[in-house]
Amino acid sequence: MNLQDTITTRVKQAVKEAFGVQLEAVEIQATRKEFVGDITVVVFPMLRFVKGNPVQIGETIGRYLVDHTEDVKAFNVVKGFLNLEISDAYYLHFFNSIYDQDDYGFVPPRPYGTAIMVEYSSPNTNKPLHLGHIRNILLGYGVAEILKAAGKKVYKTQIINDRGIHICKSMLAWKRYGNGETPQSTGLKGDKLVGNYYVKFDQEYKAEIQSLIQKGHTEEDAKKQAPILLEAQEMLRKWEAGDDAVVSLWKTMNSWVYDGFNETYKNLGVDFDTLYYESDTYLLGREFVAEGLKTGVFEKAEDGSVWCDLSDDGLDKKIVQRADGTAVYMTQDIGTAIQRIKDYPDVGGMVYTVGNEQDYHFKVLFLILKKLGFDWADNLYHLSYGMVDLPSGKMKSREGTVVDADDLIAEMAETAAEISEELGKLDGYTATEKETLYRTIGLGALKYFILKVDPKKRILFDPKESIDFQGNTGPFIQYTYARIQSIIRKADFDTEVQLSPSQRTLHDKERELIKQLEVFPDIIQQAAEQHSPALIANYTYNLVKEFNSFYQNVSILGADHETDRVFRVQLSRKVAQTIKNAFGLLGIQVPDRM
Repeated sequence: MNLQDTITTRVKQAVKEAFGVQLEAVEIQATRKEFVGDITVVVFPMLRFVKGNPVQIGETIGRYLVDHTEDVKAFNVVKGFLNLEISDAYYLHFFNSIYDQDDYGFVPPRPYGTAIMVEYSSPNTNKPLHLGHIRNILLGYGVAEILKAAGKKVYKTQIINDRGIHICKSMLAWKRYGNGETPQSTGLKGDKLVGNYYVKFDQEYKAEIQSLIQKGHTEEDAKKQAPILLEAQEMLRKWEAGDDAVVSLWKTMNSWVYDGFNETYKNLGVDFDTLYYESDTYLLGREFVAEGLKTGVFEKAEDGSVWCDLSDDGLDKKIVQRADGTAVYMTQDIGTAIQRIKDYPDVGGMVYTVGNEQDYHFKVLFLILKKLGFDWADNLYHLSYGMVDLPSGKMKSREGTVVDADDLIAEMAETAAEISEELGKLDGYTATEKETLYRTIGLGALKYFILKVDPKKRILFDPKESIDFQGNTGPFIQYTYARIQSIIRKADFDTEVQLSPSQRTLHDKERELIKQLEVFPDIIQQAAEQHSPALIANYTYNLVKEFNSFYQNVSILGADHETDRVFRVQLSRKVAQTIKNAFGLLGIQVPDRM
């Protein structure tokens, strides 16, 4: 039983003995900085069951806790808050118990039971990955790693959207204007080459619309009748019919894109356990559309299109198959979900990392899967996140105004290089070591800036702000980790001696640091439950702030007593290890030197 559980039990006993009331729950929180104490019992909720003055009730409970709980040494009451002071012995015992745990805070993975599948990235194969994809990828990867740390079995996956009209647009533009060029002949990454033709299609499409308008068409009619769009739609029909030439071109251009994606994923340091392709799963989706028609889940309109009427559930009617028999996104998503359970029967839930513009889509998808009779549909979660904006405004893929992921990664490393050179802290580094460090700092800055924000909030991304070496940034935390490594390297005495609690009285700064370490396992569990890497990111920043306060107020290597020097190095080492573990959950590396 941990201390919080012990205090909860003792508080219930105190209330039972003093007031004859059995409490069901006790509210406990960390004591606020301006008050003396470590743990606070909130008295106000008890007033529904215990009649009396909250201060007097708090004092009665406080005296009981001091008399009956070994680690509670004193108390004070401020209005309805009972602040408890915990003994140094408790914190020192706790520290000794976690010191040798390299994976402190992590729950061992369960080899049995249900697993969770986390989907992220899931790009279209008509353009390179951009800044918006980066937020998606980092969120999904971070949530997957956090769920694993919380003890869950996790599969990381993506659905590659490799079919549809948007793919045909790039294909058609290349066929019309490409003159046979390839990634090899141009020196471009394959995803960038294909993306250029997606932009080219949009340019030609807009030109044709204007031409039709000048000939007397309405704008709405011109958008539908532009020859290049009609040809792209025909190409999609040929693809779904298995036309050899169209399928061959599709395979070739998709292979270029996959090679480009894989390079970007490697640069970002993320991976997947399994891949799904829309070109495979939409067929299964169509099978279940047919099945749903038989069972009455779906209904066919006069034009032959298939719909699901969700109006009784507070939603509206949703198309699941076009009149010409071609699939829509919903068809594919139904098929993908079902295929995943077929492939991984131990999966009991799925997390979809998709932007908040798709909130309604996932409400509909989850409800349709329930109506189709799948019990696991109750355990589907949409990790909805806000868009990423730039100081210059919103990104638009069709117009080529996106921030390319590869360019951004390179830019972050260049910015890290400029700032590091200005600070002049890299004497003695080789050129290779500098390049590696710049990349580590740049990627750390990018990932932390994105992940420290609650997923639901929109982000205004500023590369310069993200790479600042002061404040709530990745480089600031990385620098603190490197500082601790420097302290450890300079320690010229045996730092592995285990000290008994009776050998030391804690400095206030030591106590606060241990209290920060103590909550790390709870933060992991909270982050897993809330699907929020931001909780891990901001916990790490708070830990680092607490360490820097400790560093500035307490002598570590120059302490007068050997026991102080040993303990403070040990404490510093544990803080560094926790920083490294926490950042590892976010996919961020920490350098030993900066």
